[in-house]
Amino acid sequence: MGCGDFHCSRNALIALNTLYILVSIILISVAATAQYAAVVTSTSVIGGIIACGVFLLIVALIGLVGAIKHHQVLLFFYMVILVLLFLIQLFVSIGCLVYGESKREEVIKYGWEHEASSKTKAQVQKEFECCSLNGTYKAGDPPCVNLKCCSMISNATNQMCLDDNNCPSCLEELDDLMHKALRTVGGVGLFFSFTELVGVWLAIRYRNQKDPRANPSAFL
Repeated sequence: MGCGDFHCSRNALIALNTLYILVSIILISVAATAQYAAVVTSTSVIGGIIACGVFLLIVALIGLVGAIKHHQVLLFFYMVILVLLFLIQLFVSIGCLVYGESKREEVIKYGWEHEASSKTKAQVQKEFECCSLNGTYKAGDPPCVNLKCCSMISNATNQMCLDDNNCPSCLEELDDLMHKALRTVGGVGLFFSFTELVGVWLAIRYRNQKDPRANPSAFL
């Protein structure tokens, strides 16, 4: 049998959608890490890539069912949605890759000052062993004297933890993590967005093929 027959197309479409499920999980998990690193919930690019991951997961499940059952209606909607998802994911992935340092810092600062609660700030400081946001302790920031990086200073104060260069600022730590996460999720999203065109092509070919096990005159 050649690779263009019914069974080959069916297996290829099933394998591709299984890959989409794995990619969607990667996109969601890495983007969620970037969102946590930014201590914000309103970063549009990060939220967009999470939405793409969830949407891709749903579309992949539709594609799997359509491929297994050779369901004409499901395959049609699968093709249409996959084209739209390709366009959205392409632009969002490019947005992640071009997210500059100044923009990242702006997002982190806004999240720290306006959206993050005292509990969230304390969790971030403990998780990343950092003190305050940008090297200056401000009223309302969680204390730093209980951090491991500050414990070596006798009679330490919050500002001393920063002045003595024992504790890095949280902006440095969060920006580095956010940059890595955006670069990873942008690269993965951009690469696999083009494989969605392959999925459209496979679905078109598979949808127009007849199941050899069915009635030769039937077009399922």
